[in-house]
Amino acid sequence: MNSPKEPVPFEIYEPGVFLHGTKADLAVGDLLTPGRGSNFEDGRTMNHIYFTATLDAATWGAEFAAGPGRGRIYLVEPLGDYEDDPNVTDKKLPGNPTRSFRSRQPLRVVGEIEHWVGHPPEQLQAMRDGLAALRERGEAVIYD
Repeated sequence: MNSPKEPVPFEIYEPGVFLHGTKADLAVGDLLTPGRGSNFEDGRTMNHIYFTATLDAATWGAEFAAGPGRGRIYLVEPLGDYEDDPNVTDKKLPGNPTRSFRSRQPLRVVGEIEHWVGHPPEQLQAMRDGLAALRERGEAVIYD
């Protein structure tokens, strides 16, 4: 068994490999599609499906995903066109250092990273606090 790899900000997991963090229990061949609820805004239906090339961003996705169950990180294959995620690209971070993307087309699950290391509790709390502060200021905008 491979030992879990800790997430490193901005480090590409493996060249050409895309990841999606969620709490959904999926199998190889399943499709991830737009039209699901947002993990960051109650009552909002998302027009895109989001994914990344970094383990760090996928880990955040798995940790903050809505719903019951444990976080999961899937290897995914985009089935159509995709673009840089404008929620982080240039709006918050110049360029796309998180290697985050979005698509209106499905993603196919091609595998799962079964052993990964989450962020430390204090880092999770700092992120929760930061998101709460953005909401309080009315700055928790999702460009979808």
